[in-house]
Amino acid sequence: MTYAPRSRAARASGSYANIGLETEVMGASPERLISLLFRGAQTALAQARHHLHNGNIAERGKALSKAIDIVDSGLKASVDSARGGEVARHLIAAYDLVIRDLMQANLHQDESKLDEAKILLDNLAEAWQIAADPQFGASVTSL
Repeated sequence: MTYAPRSRAARASGSYANIGLETEVMGASPERLISLLFRGAQTALAQARHHLHNGNIAERGKALSKAIDIVDSGLKASVDSARGGEVARHLIAAYDLVIRDLMQANLHQDESKLDEAKILLDNLAEAWQIAADPQFGASVTSL
């Protein structure tokens, strides 16, 4: 399988987007960083769905691995279980469920598991937005 080289405009656009994201991350509050993690995971899920539909196994795996990493090493790792009590335990369990569904989606090419993970992640993102980062707007859940 071969890929067409990216055009100069596509490379420039990607670089511009990366700079914009880096700038947003560097100046972000902890609440906004969590919102950005949600957005990153949701974007990776959308990419995984695209690759699933196109039969691109390697790229689907990369996208799902990225989503799993964001959920596990970013979102789940940011939960303060010492101070969060029962809410933190439930949130960690929800993240574990998302991770399990993503692994199953990849292993079995199961779009229904991808759907389940997306719904749960979207609900968590929306709750976070309402509770902690209302300025983030609808962009978190509109992916």
